[in-house]
Amino acid sequence: MEPTVDPRNPQTATLAPPWAAAQTHSRYLRNLLAARPEIAAWLAEHAGRALTTEQMHSLLAADAPASDDELKRALRRLRQRVMATLIVRDLGGVATLAEVVESMTQLADITTNFALDFLHRQLAEQFGEPLDSGGKPQRLLVVGMGKLGGRELNVSSDVDYIFIYPEEGQTAGAGRRIDNYDFFLRLGKRLIGALGDSTGDGQVFRVDMRLRPNGDSGALVGSLGSLENYFIAQGREWERYAWIKARVMNEGVNLQPEWVAALQDIGRPFVFRKYLDFGAINAMRALHAQIRREVARKEMAEHIKLGPGGIREIEFIAQVFQLIRGGRDPALQARPTLQVLELLVERRLLPVEHARELAAAYEFLRRLEHRLQYLNDAQTHRLPAGDAERRQIAASLGFADWAAFLADLDAHRANVARHFEQVFSEPEEGTHPLAGIWDAPTVGDESLEPLATLGFREPKAMLERLHSFRASSRYLQLPASNRERLDALGPRLIDAAAATDTPDATWRRGLDFLETISRRGAYLALLQQYPQALMKLAELIGSSSWAADYLTRHPILLDELLDSRMFDVSTDWQEFRTNLQARLAQDAGDTEREMDILREAHHAQVFHFLAQDIAGLHTVEHLADRLSELADIMLQTTLDLCWQKLKHRHPHPEQPPRFAVIGYGKLGGKELGFASDLDLVYLHDDPEADAGELYARLGQRMSTWMSTQTSAGMLFDVDLRLRPNGDSGMLVSPIAAFREYQLQHAWVWEHQALTRARFCAGDPAVGEQFEAIRIEILRQPRDLAKLREEVLAMRKRMLDQHASRSEDSFDIKHDRGGIIDVEFIVQYLVLGHAHRHPRLCGNLGNIALLGIAAELGLIPTRLAEPVRSAYREFRRMQHVQRLNAGRRARVERASVSRRSEAVSALWQAVFGTP
Repeated sequence: MEPTVDPRNPQTATLAPPWAAAQTHSRYLRNLLAARPEIAAWLAEHAGRALTTEQMHSLLAADAPASDDELKRALRRLRQRVMATLIVRDLGGVATLAEVVESMTQLADITTNFALDFLHRQLAEQFGEPLDSGGKPQRLLVVGMGKLGGRELNVSSDVDYIFIYPEEGQTAGAGRRIDNYDFFLRLGKRLIGALGDSTGDGQVFRVDMRLRPNGDSGALVGSLGSLENYFIAQGREWERYAWIKARVMNEGVNLQPEWVAALQDIGRPFVFRKYLDFGAINAMRALHAQIRREVARKEMAEHIKLGPGGIREIEFIAQVFQLIRGGRDPALQARPTLQVLELLVERRLLPVEHARELAAAYEFLRRLEHRLQYLNDAQTHRLPAGDAERRQIAASLGFADWAAFLADLDAHRANVARHFEQVFSEPEEGTHPLAGIWDAPTVGDESLEPLATLGFREPKAMLERLHSFRASSRYLQLPASNRERLDALGPRLIDAAAATDTPDATWRRGLDFLETISRRGAYLALLQQYPQALMKLAELIGSSSWAADYLTRHPILLDELLDSRMFDVSTDWQEFRTNLQARLAQDAGDTEREMDILREAHHAQVFHFLAQDIAGLHTVEHLADRLSELADIMLQTTLDLCWQKLKHRHPHPEQPPRFAVIGYGKLGGKELGFASDLDLVYLHDDPEADAGELYARLGQRMSTWMSTQTSAGMLFDVDLRLRPNGDSGMLVSPIAAFREYQLQHAWVWEHQALTRARFCAGDPAVGEQFEAIRIEILRQPRDLAKLREEVLAMRKRMLDQHASRSEDSFDIKHDRGGIIDVEFIVQYLVLGHAHRHPRLCGNLGNIALLGIAAELGLIPTRLAEPVRSAYREFRRMQHVQRLNAGRRARVERASVSRRSEAVSALWQAVFGTP
């Protein structure tokens, strides 16, 4: 007969009023209190508060076990108190889910470490300490997997362990010595027995070792070296999933941080790829399909962990994003499921409402899981069949009856199943209608006619290109999985290209792009899994050849097509800086990685601007402002990183460098385009001895960091020729020397360049000094006749070198009546009249300065206004041309004659000569 709680026992009776729900619900608790009534008194004193690790340690220390049997008894009796406390607190409505799972995780950590140290000392007394190659003692690394690793352990869970020891070798025993493998094998077996053997006090945890390399057929323990070799040679996709939550449990005397770090260094690259691993979706989809088949075979549809809409599906949703992105975003390597869901929302990878529903379902299912297990302390995830237990489960969760409970459960599971399907659904199943053209591209009416109907103007050339591609060695030598994905994408690319305004160009660029990424299965998987990304890709490359080239150079940007913020024109620069600094902090000191992070962040932001620009969301001026702001941030970040590596050479390394980066040209005038290089001048104002040499190193390093071609591409092409004395001058000028040069030695064209120079990065104090010098130079009184002569001579040299000399085509930038004429007019007006009109010194852009000059009466308003409009339109036309052509932007001369004539009229008025 089942033992019952004796109400006449004072130690038991005290539990009845406040904890009636716990006693009514849990047969395990009733039996425990009947067998060990002293626990009731302990509960009365301690169950009012959450258990602490100090209490658990104290209970074990009080038992002071001296033998294996005493060890087992102490561990199991600790578990009984922890379980009783959790049942009472949870069913009494005072313990949160977080408290329950953390308490169970702490119990596992404490009992495992206590037993590990106890048993290690036993074996060390017999055989000596197991030594590493440096002669130091080693400890067994106990890796907690699954919910244990994620600190999410449920109340009647088993524990998944993997045992790893640092290095091969031998023990240091004076008598009998054994290999380290034998030592740790004995230790592992004893540890399993200490925790998992069934005694009169039950078990601490059932121990499951099947996640170790090679599973049940593998060695119970293995060295770090053997684990690394296994990952490289045999590690399977499902093991990557399993290792996401892996956590070394060692604490106290068992903890050897250097070996924990070594294990993490081995595991991290196996689990988390450096690239965006969209192939993980297919792998996890296959794993889940296998689980579902097993669920169906065993009739486990009501299984709240493995069944449809169960706990495992929530974990899979979180973990697939971790596998895809965790290598590039280390924050996503977090283990707890709810924390990962929050991170996915922060990164806009999961809609807020979806994450909220998944988190609510997770909480509900985990609380239900615990109530099922509280009944008999059994590891079960099945709903009960009996009416009495059903009523008890419903009541424990606050429902009036089983039907009400079931309605809520079904709603949660339906939400989970829906979100799971959205993430893992097979993309566009079935054969695409255009598959026949892709699979057998022959130039015949049966292929030409449907392509012409779709809008392709050159179907014959298209089919010939496709036939050539499919017959190429590059295509034929692809891995089978890549070729399968490529063949699935090909017909969809034809379809997507046909939906654009330029189907033939889109198709050519798209096929070139697919050919470029054909060996990168992850990119193919992304486009296959997300058809909307392929549509966006087609729209972008169809609208701009520059966009197609940019994506081909940086295919990693494909991921940006999935970003919901792609068309958010209100750039949050503070968030951009914060995210960039966070990424850099994770790889601090790794120069190659830091350089790549700068490039990746810059390219991604440029790609956002590009997509917005093609969608018509920016004016040219607005876009240039954004690109210039982005360049300033990258310059400052590059400066900070380079200084970190050089500051130890300065007498005061704790102080920031007295160094400034000055932007000239398009950067200085905030007219930066997508492909613009950076015209820079470096200045310093540091009186310390040898400061010039140190800052020269800093300037050289900055230029190298920005212009070097790495695996992630190039940040900027940097031009330093505008510094004093050009290529023969100092790389970094002292501010006083810069002023002296500008006053005494600079050419007029250098003063022209100064009209749109500005401080971009570095020490603001040096920047302020530069701005004062700039204004001082611009406000120098000048002989207008001589100035006119110099400006006209420079303009003639540029015309001789760059003008189109065509009667039909017009070079928007270089020809008479074009952009450079407008710039020279403004620069002449500034240099000639700023000494009387300080407003002209503002770095406000040519359109604004033309307006100011007209207000000041320096030029007629009737001539200024058409030129302002012409300049704005020329910049727009130049921008459009460069998105689809080479560096020279040329149009039909007749199409811009009115605008170029307006510029020429103002030129005539200012200079008195055509």
